[in-house]
Amino acid sequence: MKPIRNSIKAIIVANGSILLTKCEDPEGFYYLLPGGGQEPGETMIDALKRECLEELGVEVIAGDLEIVREYMSWNHEFAVWDADVHQIEFMFRCRVEQGVVFANPTNPDTSQIGCEWVPLEALHQARVYPSVLKSVIREQPRIGHPIYLGDVN
Repeated sequence: MKPIRNSIKAIIVANGSILLTKCEDPEGFYYLLPGGGQEPGETMIDALKRECLEELGVEVIAGDLEIVREYMSWNHEFAVWDADVHQIEFMFRCRVEQGVVFANPTNPDTSQIGCEWVPLEALHQARVYPSVLKSVIREQPRIGHPIYLGDVN
C-alpha cells in the first residue's frame, strides 16, 4: 500500500464559469480541478500555487479551504489502474487577477491537453472528476465552512 497522499486543488469561478484542466483519454474529454500533489516541506498554499502554474500557466491567489475529499481507489471505478491509492484532496477557493494573460503551462499532466472555462450551467453535461463536484460546486451561496465529502468519486 502506498502512503496517503495530499493533493491540493483550486476552485476558480468567475463570470458564471469554472476553470478546469481539460484532459483526454480513449473515452474522450474529461475535466479536473487544477492542482496536484503536495511535496514534503511544502505548505498547501505553496503546492497550490506551484501546481496551478504548472497546469494553467498562471499564478493564483488562494482563498479559503472549501472542500475536503477522501479517495480510496479500491472503492471506485479506477481500481484496476490505481488499486492502492489513498488520497486526501484539499480544495481551495482561488482567483486569478483580472486581466492576467494565461501563459503556457510549465508542467502539465500527461493526459492534459489544455484548460477551459466551463459554464457552471453546463457542468452537469461534462465528464468531471470527481463527479460529485458537478453538484457541490454549483451550490450557492457558499456554506461558510469547509465541507467534508468523504470517500466519493
